[in-house]
Amino acid sequence: QVQVVESGGGSVQAGGSLRLSCAASGLTFRRFGLGWFRQRPGQEREFVAGVNWDGGRTYVADSVKARFMISRQYGMNTAYLEINNLKPEDTAVYYCAAANYLEVKITANDYIHWGQGTQVTVSS
Repeated sequence: QVQVVESGGGSVQAGGSLRLSCAASGLTFRRFGLGWFRQRPGQEREFVAGVNWDGGRTYVADSVKARFMISRQYGMNTAYLEINNLKPEDTAVYYCAAANYLEVKITANDYIHWGQGTQVTVSS
């Protein structure tokens, strides 16, 4: 059974930090990219960050590059999203997804397994 499970969300004050975790299991393909997306209230889901199958390549959206970092240990099916200097506009449901590609993908359509999301709420 395929599972993509996010954790680490919560309510924080502006300026704080969070570390989100994503664990993928049960996938039929052994090597796969992982990505983080978010959906802010009233907005469409947007790409935040992605990492390739071995953690050696990452890509973070320009809008959050200064504050977000994605990581993945070699050979592990867990990825992390570190968010620093949180702002109220970061309030969103953050989703992790697995892509049937080795390399980083930034388009939601390239991801075929999605988690249920974890809520991040930032208060000013």
